[in-house]
Formats: sequence, C-alpha cells, structure tokens
Amino acid sequence: MRITDLLKPESIRIGGAPASKDEAIDELVDLMAKGGNVADKAGYAAAVREREAQFSTGLGDGIAIPHAKTAAVSAPGLAAMTVPAGVDYQSLDGEPATLLFLIAAPEGEANTHLEVLSRLSTLLLDADFCAALRAAKTPAEFRALVDAEEDRHRAEEEAKAAGAAARDAAGYDVLAITACPTGIAHTYMAAEALEKKAAEMGVRIKVETQGQGGAKNVITAQDVAGARGVIIAADKNVDLARFDGKPLYSCSVTRGINEPGELINIVMEGRAPICHAQGGAASPAAAEGEGVGRQVYKHLMNGVSHMLPFVVGGGILMALSFLLDQPGLGTSAYGHSTPVAAFFNVAGNQAFNFMLPILAGYIAMSIADRPGLAAGFVGGWIAKQGYTLGYLSSAMDAEAQAALVSGGFLGALLAGFVAGYLVLGLERALEKLPSSLEGIKPILLYPVLGVFLTSLVMMGVNPVMGAINSALSGFLNGLSGTSIVLLGIIVAGMQATDMGGPINKAAYVFGTAALAEQTVTGNMIMAAVMAGGMVPPLAIALSTTLFKNRWTEADRKAGLVNYVMGLSFITEGAIPFAAADPLRVLPACIAGSATAGGLSMLLGCASPAPHGGAWVIAVITNPVQYLIALAAGAAVGCLVLSLLKKPLPPEQSGLDK
Repeated sequence: MRITDLLKPESIRIGGAPASKDEAIDELVDLMAKGGNVADKAGYAAAVREREAQFSTGLGDGIAIPHAKTAAVSAPGLAAMTVPAGVDYQSLDGEPATLLFLIAAPEGEANTHLEVLSRLSTLLLDADFCAALRAAKTPAEFRALVDAEEDRHRAEEEAKAAGAAARDAAGYDVLAITACPTGIAHTYMAAEALEKKAAEMGVRIKVETQGQGGAKNVITAQDVAGARGVIIAADKNVDLARFDGKPLYSCSVTRGINEPGELINIVMEGRAPICHAQGGAASPAAAEGEGVGRQVYKHLMNGVSHMLPFVVGGGILMALSFLLDQPGLGTSAYGHSTPVAAFFNVAGNQAFNFMLPILAGYIAMSIADRPGLAAGFVGGWIAKQGYTLGYLSSAMDAEAQAALVSGGFLGALLAGFVAGYLVLGLERALEKLPSSLEGIKPILLYPVLGVFLTSLVMMGVNPVMGAINSALSGFLNGLSGTSIVLLGIIVAGMQATDMGGPINKAAYVFGTAALAEQTVTGNMIMAAVMAGGMVPPLAIALSTTLFKNRWTEADRKAGLVNYVMGLSFITEGAIPFAAADPLRVLPACIAGSATAGGLSMLLGCASPAPHGGAWVIAVITNPVQYLIALAAGAAVGCLVLSLLKKPLPPEQSGLDK
C-alpha cells in the first residue's frame, strides 16, 4: 500500500492557520472526515487527544504526526496540513510545527497506522523533501511530491537489496560478530561502525549481531569459506567452532565501535592469528593479547547476560504481587494473600530461584563450552542452598536445614569458575583416551566427573562463602544515613564513567548481586544503579534541546533519540557524544548520575527490577521521589555539560538558517 492510497486530495489543507494544538487536531480531524475515513468524529478526536496525553507526537524539526487506532475509524486514512506560521505542538525540540500529518487506523486493522507512521517518518528525515512539502501550492502538488519521494526511497531500498544479494553471491572479504553482555546497544553500534567503515574502505563485510533477540544476519559456512578472516568484537564468549583454521582477531565490543578501520586492516593485511577451536569450544588463543583479567570478565559477563532475563522477569512479577495485594497489606501474608497476588509471587520466586544456577552454569559454559554447563548449574544450586559437608552427617533433619547459610551471588560466581576450570581440566586430562571412547566423554565422563568434583569443592567451601555472604548482607543492611547516600553516589557515578564498559558493568553486577538478596537495601542499591545509567542520555538530550547553540544540527537530531534511550535505561545512547568530546561529556554525566543515585537513596527509592528504566516505575517504591531524583540528575548533568561546552558559531550550529 502506498502512502498516497491513504492520502486523498480532500484530506489535505495547504496554508492552515490553527491558533493552538487543540485547534490543529480539530482541523486535521475535519480533513480526515472529509476523506470518508471516520464513522464517529467526536470519538476519533478524543482518541487522538488521549494518545497525545501520553506523549506528544510533535517530533521536532517542525513535524508532527498525531495518530490513533480506534473503532471510531471506518477505514485507514491520512490527512495533512501545512502551517506556514507554525503552531505550538509541544514538540520535543520546543519549535512550532509547520508540517502535520494525521493517521487514522480502525481497531481491527493490524498495525496499519504503525506501518504508515514508520514509512512517513523515514521519508520525513529528508529536510529537502519536507521543505518541498511546505512550499506546495495545491493538494495535488503535495500528493505528487509524496509519491515521488516514496518512489525514490523504494528505488534506493531495492538498490541496497540488490547490492546485498550481489555481495552474497560474490562472497565477503571480512566476516564479523558483535556481541555485548546485554545485547542491546553496543552490539548494534559496533555492527554499524564496522559496516560504515568497510563501505568507505571498499571492503565487503558481513556482520552477525548476537543481541538479546538472538543472532541476526547469521554467517553461513559458504561465507566462511570465501572470507579472508574474521573479527570478533564481543564482551562475552562466542562459539568459534565454525571458524576453525581461519584467521580471526578477537577484541572488545568497544573497539568495534571506536576502531573499526584498524580491525578491518588487521584481517585484510594478514595480521590476525589462526583460530584453533577445540571440540567446538572457543579457543582462548584466538584472542591475540587477551589477558587473564579480560578472559575472566568475558566469562562473568556471559553468566550475567544469561541470568538477566530471570532477574528482570522474577523481580517485576514479585513486585506486581505486592502491588496487587492490597488486602494483605500490613500482614505476614502480604504478596500472596489473594490467588492473583499468589500467582505472581510464585512465578516471580521461581524465576529468582533459577537466577544463581543460571549464572554459574553459563560462566562454566563460557570456560569449558557445553561440558561445563551441567557442573556449573549444580554448583550454583549447591551455593544457593548453602549445602556443606557437615550438613551430610546430620541426616538432613529440619534443624540442619534451618542452619544452612546460602553462599549467595558470590558463592554462585565461585561455583561457575570452579566448575568451568574443573571441566576444562578434565577435557585436557582425558585427551589421551582411546578414540573409541570419544563418544562417551560428553554424555558420561564430563557430566559425572564434573558434577562430582564441583559438588565436592562447593560443599567444602560453602561455609566460608556463607559467612562472607552473611557479613556482606549485614554490612549493606546496616548502612543508613550518610553512608547509604554515599554508596548511591558511587555506584550511580560508576554507571556514567565508561557508558557500558567494565566500570559500568561492575556497578551493574554489584546492583544485581544486592538485588538477589531480596532485601530493601538491595532494592535501593539497584534503584540507584538504574538511575545512574538513565541520566547520561537524558542529560545530553536535555542539553541538545535547551542549549541548541552548543550543538550541531546533526547532534540535536541525535539528541532526541536519547530521551527514549535514557528512559529505557540504555546508557549507551550517550556513547557517540562521549566519544566525540570525552573531557566535557564524561564529567558532566558522572556529576548528573551521582546526583540521581544519591537522591534516590536519600528519598528511599527501591527497585525490585534490574532493568526497564521509567517503564517499570509502577513497581518502584516511592515512584514520584524516584522521578524527582532522575529529573534532578538529568538537570545537573545538562547544566554542567552546557556550561563546559562553548557556543558554536551560527554557521556550525546551523541556527543561522
């Protein structure tokens, strides 16, 4: 379906002059009704206003695209209006809207308005096209411009697809895999940087992204056969078995973002070492110059990234159980006094029960590949339960069970590394067995010996891990007043230090470890960590909106995206700005994040969810205070950044147009 199939001439007004946003909506609804798309004009107008109450559809740069999906619409349609004098549409950049489109979709129509909204938004990124629409003299000319731009855009897309098909047929010079622990931002930013640089260098590249939604653009055996070499830009372990015998260079995902040209040259110039994948495992030798610390970090992040969905799902479901259980408020049954609350509580608790075994299992798998998984799971469960060798002699009576002390997050962490390296040792120790026994190693020898040895070690060390865990819990729960505010300042400030790098991840792991204790203090720490991660993109977005003369036009457009990224707790949205001007951006973001974290602690905010940002505000304790802490942190970061940056000349900022 073309855009102009929905945009009738009678639904276009050239030279409108609404005095307000409400008046603009009324005029657009009238235009939509003239096109015969609305069965209930008042109902449709109400639906459009209800959508606007959630978030303004004024996109900035003079464009607004209000829309609604409702039973008041009889057929999908578009209306458009140019407003030469502009109208205050409460746009994100504060500028008046001069080009307005209204989208109508019937309730039963599957995503029509979203498809049109997506296509329109893409076309409207072209400033020249928007200028041409604003200058149109008649509805017919307006529609013709839309048609021509859509044709041009489709031709470009077809050319890109044809080029991709041609590259697939011709093969690739370089293959790459990008992956970060959370699989949200760094993964795709590194992929984009590598693709752009390869295009500049005339190098054919294919990048597989291993994100939170699974692997995309997957590298095939045919791709591997024809390529010169492989780049692995990842902060978690990647299975290298398919690249055995191929030149391969492994590095952090951050280098993929910051040094794409250097990485491509390493492969193209033959400087990458040969990958040796043993038994399907990722060979550490493939990562040239990779130190012990980085290997440990990658193993840890592999566990954390797999654990995260259990923490998020379990934490939010348990929080909902308390949110829904008003009858049990103030009683010992709070959270499960009603069937509905009990359902959410049980489901959330079960997810949490898997959290530590998952962490240990995937750390072990990162070290020893699949043979390490079973031993890691069992070791993590033993650490969680606190089983000891002394417990075995007590006939497992109730008193002995009550005396067990969980090794907690640290115990599971240890179990993962113990299991991984024990199984890795077993693999090497059993290498010289007759080849006729090769088939029983993964199904008999590794699981039996791995689980046995890991269980033995963990039961031996659990008393120590339990004592450490108890001491740490006692320390955290004993924090109050100035000390807990200081802790909030530190962990939140760490989130802004390297925007998704090791320091940021260390603070996040500390937050999830505290959250695993299921205490109020642990939840407060998690809230401070999350606030610290949300502030940098928000501070930058505010600065690009309020202090326009400090930024180029491209920066201001990119800044708008950071509102969404900040609210979604995706700190990485600030990376391009920090990379371009670290001496000003980083101190400002750290100051803002530290402010938000300290205030979050001071105001008693607590989050049972380790992710989600503003979208999980309903389950955060003291939600209004939390929003105040976020707003204060973003404001501090914005002001510091805007004071540190000098105003640009009008020709650089683009404000002289």
